[in-house]
Amino acid sequence: MSKRDYYEVLGVAKNASDDEIKKAYRKQAMKYHPDRNPDDKSAEEKFKEAKEAYEVLSDGDKRAAYDQFGHEGINPQGGPGGFGGFGGGAGGFDFSDIFEGIFGGAAGGGRGRSNVYRGADLRYNLEIALEEAARGTETKIRIPTLEECETCHGSGAKPGTQPTTCPTCQGHGQVRMQQGFFSIQQTCPRCHGSGKIVAEPCATCHGPGRVKKHKTLSVKIPAGVDEGDRIRLAGEGEAGVNGGPPGDLYVQIHLKAHPLFKRDGDDLHCEMPVSFATAALGGEVEIPTLDGHARLKVAAETQSGQVLRLKGKGIKGVRSSGPGDLYCHVVVETPVKLSARQKELLREFESLSQQNNNPKAQSFMDRVKEFFGQ
Repeated sequence: MSKRDYYEVLGVAKNASDDEIKKAYRKQAMKYHPDRNPDDKSAEEKFKEAKEAYEVLSDGDKRAAYDQFGHEGINPQGGPGGFGGFGGGAGGFDFSDIFEGIFGGAAGGGRGRSNVYRGADLRYNLEIALEEAARGTETKIRIPTLEECETCHGSGAKPGTQPTTCPTCQGHGQVRMQQGFFSIQQTCPRCHGSGKIVAEPCATCHGPGRVKKHKTLSVKIPAGVDEGDRIRLAGEGEAGVNGGPPGDLYVQIHLKAHPLFKRDGDDLHCEMPVSFATAALGGEVEIPTLDGHARLKVAAETQSGQVLRLKGKGIKGVRSSGPGDLYCHVVVETPVKLSARQKELLREFESLSQQNNNPKAQSFMDRVKEFFGQ
């Protein structure tokens, strides 16, 4: 697949200034950054595409080669103006500029300021009954989490002291290694990406600025949720680092196995045992529903495996305009523990039965004879 024009990717003219290119990239990066678009592959690809475009257009030599030769001019394999990969060099963009626009502080490379990181998102698996999923409910959950230390207020330092700038990375949290055209950026091994050194750690959190706690939350489950649905509780994830925003908590719904019903979208399915006499002669049976009981007519000569429908007796999904249906799968039950009299009557019935009383059996025998060439 051919690459899009880099100017088109950033939405700027070919004579755009460096500042215009930088502003356009910052806008794209803020919009499509993975932290803002979790599990969105399309946004992730657009973010990578914008980053690649900026790596070229923000570098004078690379931009000149691109303007003259197009994508071939900046081919890493070595065309005119070729260079060794993205992610470094004089044209590299400091991602702190992006997060500064999002959070109002530095992130990942802070030019002497504390690095700010958003807290991690958390997931909680919640198992509920089918009836609770159908009607909705409210429940409480208790979760482990990391919260900002109340003693040092997230700094990690002993009260009365302050963290100092890491001398290895100069507060950026990242160190860069240059090998020819290739530039590799990695987390600072001394401060582990924080950009700060804590000489006297807080006695409560021992330096990280966050402590492990448990908290109890109330979760409202809307009516109609289904297996795998997620409920987002904004800001209830782990606390951020150095004043960064907290992550979110995602409550993932799982349905307990039900003794009578199986759910399929908004519809419900159940097995409906029917006596031999009722199936042959017809009648009416009582069946359970999520709302109570209902009467269902069984036509004469009903066969095992037939499916009868009760309209509107299913579940109204979260995004559905109306409830689904209840499908009853007929199971003709063979009587057990027969008395001598019952056996006698059944034998008499069998002797009186004609071939046309059992059309499926006759059809089966005809196919058997045909198979064996009789």
